[in-house]
Amino acid sequence: MHESRTLKEEVEDFIYEEAALLDEWRLDEWADLFTEDARYVVPTTDLPEGDPEADMVFINDDIVRIRARVKRLKGRYAYREYPWSRTRRFISNVRVKETDDNNQTVTANAIVCRFRSGSADPYVGSYSYNLTRVADGFKIRYRRAVLDLEALTWHGAVSIIFESIRKKRSSPISRY
Repeated sequence: MHESRTLKEEVEDFIYEEAALLDEWRLDEWADLFTEDARYVVPTTDLPEGDPEADMVFINDDIVRIRARVKRLKGRYAYREYPWSRTRRFISNVRVKETDDNNQTVTANAIVCRFRSGSADPYVGSYSYNLTRVADGFKIRYRRAVLDLEALTWHGAVSIIFESIRKKRSSPISRY
């Protein structure tokens, strides 16, 4: 029982640190949380169970693409996020679902509040992770972020959650 509680606390601290890195726009450090074989998936709002191999998803990134997004967001050419939005992430209901010696399957709920240009937008959803234990903690092998919203029609940019997705004015479907 004590070991299980310790693992849960370690996992929670890791996920809270990830949220802090994103809120503080420490994106290089955030990208360093991923393994070299990592995958980051964000399904569309109309198909939250979407499989990136068979369905259209907002994001299906490997580590190369994650790093490219970070580089772009840190530059002036990410016009939807220059200057950067202020965000605050609230993470809850962190659960370690499965575990073996070096791998943990974890779920969590999240609310991200985005403040920009006089407006405040809430984004509600959930995260799923496959974490791999490394010498100094964990690395993310798989991260899936699912929005509970039915559509993104009133939200504007969602780059603060999903690293450079932006709303297309003529359609409720967001694209890169």
